[in-house]
Amino acid sequence: MLLLTAISAHAQTKLADSLKNLLKSAKADTDVVYACNRLARLYSGIGEPDSAVYYAKKALTLTSGKTYVAGLPEITILLADIYEKEHTPDSAFKYLKLTIKITDSLYSRQNKGNLQKVTAKEQPNQQELEKQREQAANQLKMYGLTGAMLIILIAVALQWRNNRRRRQDNTLLKQRKEEIEGLTEQLQLTQKQLIQSEKMASLGELTAGIAHEIQNPLNFVNNFSEVNIELISEMQTELENGTKEEVIEILEDIKQNLEKISHHGKRADGIVKGMLQHSRASSNIKEQTDINKLADEYLRLTYHGLRAKDKSFNSELITHFADKLPLVNVVPQDIGRALLNLFTNAFYAVNQKQKKGLTKYQPTVTLLTALEAGQVVIKVRDNGDGISESIREKIMQPFFTTKPTGEGTGLGLSLSYEIVVHGHGGTIDIDSVEGEYTEFIVKLPI
Repeated sequence: MLLLTAISAHAQTKLADSLKNLLKSAKADTDVVYACNRLARLYSGIGEPDSAVYYAKKALTLTSGKTYVAGLPEITILLADIYEKEHTPDSAFKYLKLTIKITDSLYSRQNKGNLQKVTAKEQPNQQELEKQREQAANQLKMYGLTGAMLIILIAVALQWRNNRRRRQDNTLLKQRKEEIEGLTEQLQLTQKQLIQSEKMASLGELTAGIAHEIQNPLNFVNNFSEVNIELISEMQTELENGTKEEVIEILEDIKQNLEKISHHGKRADGIVKGMLQHSRASSNIKEQTDINKLADEYLRLTYHGLRAKDKSFNSELITHFADKLPLVNVVPQDIGRALLNLFTNAFYAVNQKQKKGLTKYQPTVTLLTALEAGQVVIKVRDNGDGISESIREKIMQPFFTTKPTGEGTGLGLSLSYEIVVHGHGGTIDIDSVEGEYTEFIVKLPI
């Protein structure tokens, strides 16, 4: 649209220049009137009334006293129309009267012959002007056609550029999608590796605790086995002496010792099985589990594991187990991992506080179980430095840790949250006072 307007303005300017040249070279009055008339109408049409009035009055001035000249009525009518639009009624009325006068003179019998002669004389000039006017109109059509073709070419070029850009964007998006998919796979692999590393780290801590725990039943097995060997030797002597009563007493002692050997052997077997369950992937098979026994076992394994790494660490262990606690349908190794992480976090908190050298400070970790509203409740409480409110909501998020670099992955508590909440439909809440204590409250539905 802007291009077409510019072409029209150019054509109008060129036409005005042609008419001005004609006005300068005009010798006949009709040429003057025609040129001024066209210029006045041209400027009136493009909204320049002052220029229109100028050329209209110029025609009247140049033909002053020659009222018989053809074309003058159009000039005076144009002036009347301009002044009417300019709200100048006196001037408009003046030129209307002049129009009537010129018209009467132009067609009076007295000037009829003169008019015929002038018309015959001016006909070649009018033909030339008509030819110029047709040339200007043809040029205007040519400019319009050129402009339309140019607009079409521009539209085609823009469409081609947009299509090309769209293809480039689609290719770029496809590449980005492939890169994101690759990064996602890499991230998932890294997460699996980190989770496995966290499990292996907790397994390492358990190993030391298991070595300590398994030592006691093995000592019992070895000691009672040696005692039985001695008792059997005594029994052989008594049999040779024929002392039946002594043989019976020795056999009773051997029986009791064998019962104790069996008991402690099963205890060692249970510890080993627990270690194997913790080391392998979860079977996701839930079993009826004694939470008191499971929690107590993992508490002591965690504690002795930390003691094996740091001989200077010491903490008081306090347990309060609910009587007649019902069995809970859980995946034992998963709940064991969750509790292990809570215990490890508690022991780390009291150990850090102990390193500050506070007087009369006794590191204490408390384990409590209870039955509340149809749920088994496990509370793990420590008297460490507590957790500030600013990070309490983040403490369960993956990879968030308050430990120094190299001492924690930030996955322990998040794994506990996943196991308890998503894996078993339970909840984990945190109660803490900064500088005094932290308590993790686990609730498992029966």
